[in-house]
Amino acid sequence: MSTLIIGGATVNQTPLDWEGNLQNLTNALAEARKANVDILCFPELCITGYGSEDLFLSIWYPRKALTYLQKLIPLVEEMTACVGLPIRFENKTYNCIAVIENQELIGIVAKQFLAIDGVHYESRWFTPWTAGKTMPFDFFGKEVPLGDIVFETKGFRYGFEICEDAWRGDQRPGFRLKDRQVDLIFNPSASHFAMGKSKLREDLVKSSSKQLNSAYFYVNLLGNESGRMIFDGEVMLGQRGKLLLKNRLLAFSPYQVLTYALTKSVGDKSSLVSKHVKNEEFVAAASLALFDYLRKSKSRGFVLSLSGGADSSSIAILVAEMVRRGIVELGTETFLEKIGRSKDIHSSSSVEEIIGAIFTVAYQGTDNSSLETLNSARMLAESLGATFYHWSISEEVGSYTRKIEQALGRTLTWEGDDIALQNIQARARSPIIWMLANINNSLLLTTSNRSEGDVGYTTMDGDTSGSISPIAAVDKHFILQWLRWAQRSLGYSGLKGVNSLQPTAELRPLENKQTDEDDLMPYAVIVAIERLAIRDRRSPADIYLILGEELDISKAILKGYVTKFFRLWSRNQWKRERLAPSFHLDEFNVDPKTWYRFPILSGGFEVELSELETLEE
Repeated sequence: MSTLIIGGATVNQTPLDWEGNLQNLTNALAEARKANVDILCFPELCITGYGSEDLFLSIWYPRKALTYLQKLIPLVEEMTACVGLPIRFENKTYNCIAVIENQELIGIVAKQFLAIDGVHYESRWFTPWTAGKTMPFDFFGKEVPLGDIVFETKGFRYGFEICEDAWRGDQRPGFRLKDRQVDLIFNPSASHFAMGKSKLREDLVKSSSKQLNSAYFYVNLLGNESGRMIFDGEVMLGQRGKLLLKNRLLAFSPYQVLTYALTKSVGDKSSLVSKHVKNEEFVAAASLALFDYLRKSKSRGFVLSLSGGADSSSIAILVAEMVRRGIVELGTETFLEKIGRSKDIHSSSSVEEIIGAIFTVAYQGTDNSSLETLNSARMLAESLGATFYHWSISEEVGSYTRKIEQALGRTLTWEGDDIALQNIQARARSPIIWMLANINNSLLLTTSNRSEGDVGYTTMDGDTSGSISPIAAVDKHFILQWLRWAQRSLGYSGLKGVNSLQPTAELRPLENKQTDEDDLMPYAVIVAIERLAIRDRRSPADIYLILGEELDISKAILKGYVTKFFRLWSRNQWKRERLAPSFHLDEFNVDPKTWYRFPILSGGFEVELSELETLEE
């Protein structure tokens, strides 16, 4: 029985880093050649990076990609390599896979279906290819077939579904490939990370291999490529409905190569069983994203305003995990070299010492801050090894307040000026923490979460100030349980103080006993409403009726929560427009630049909320 050695190479690429991208591809090719791979498949758009955005609209950018394809061709000796890049043809740009066989480009396959939902805007840049169509393409004077093509090597016929192609049900190209009797289908992808998505992909690979009667090989991009989307670098093989190969996801290494000796029969091999733990997926993705963001931005570290509460504490743990996981995987010397700190941090340094060198936190108290949150912040910082400062901003808050009182000719009071008196405290923290970040040449991390983004429970130019917002795409309910898990499962005993506290902004006088959920509503309710409103795009009345059956809350209170959510949502879109760039980590987010667009000015659901009021309780 004939055997075909196939390989999947995931690579961590960066738009416009032509030489770095080429080096990753070259290194992966060399490793595959040593393993006697017959066909090596790279991910979608791996020459340029998927996140090139409007660079794809230019004429020169796809042309430049062709010159780098030309550089790769001589390196593909005695094997076949499948490489993703944009191709400009007849004044249109196509998302393609170039197939190189023994130092010769033998064909280019074009993507037939474009991803246009959620974080994807492919139809802005690319044109879908017509099924069954093949055209001649001029590749530096040589005519190469471009389009819907099937190939053959060593008695195996193979074809391609490029990412979104596979998710189009009965219309997917795989059924036409089945009719053409292929033995193997490659799926080179740039599929964004989301918690729980790996399980969906596994199901796709297994079901496709059975339904299409062919081996199905999936290869995804890796890393935080260009700022927001994260790719998990998943490589999988399915055959006869069984999962035969799967790698470790979210690796810190710049590339991975997995190989498999494929025959046309799966025999009695058992299917692999994977574990999918949402809490672990979150920390793995966010820590890798921080690592890539740090090194690609050429910054020297991170600065964080550490309040002692849940949000800032979760980000502190993610930075610590970035260091810990990076060192475990890459080794201390390589990790320091990757983040540009090998000259000033010795490779014999401990994990805690390295954290202290690249991560600085500050507790910025006011007259309304409690000793409990100060101790919580100090305990966590010291347990991690982070450089810790604490100071009072009461003088700055008082100065601003006195100037306004003098201008207005009156004294500000909590009864009449509550929001202004709260916000000035949050805003007064911003300039000094920015100053520290500038001095350190570091990235300032902001602490907004998705639940607070939903309802605008965040101060612009205050707690939203920063370079990047690591947890803006996950809800507060998730963060709270994740912190308990991190204390228990990751061993962060310094979270004990954080996990004992009730979430609070600590912006009103302490005797008011302010809590976030008293200001808003229970975080679990916000999560339930936002999933229906934002993810499922339901109306206020629909949400009220659905949650009335699911939640143990009086109908009158539930109606009030739904009304409050939609009113706060619609009046705070301007805040979401100004949030720092965030990682896409969950199945949806509220960042208008990536997932959910909403008008800044609107009627604010007034008609819909009036209709909600008429429903029986």
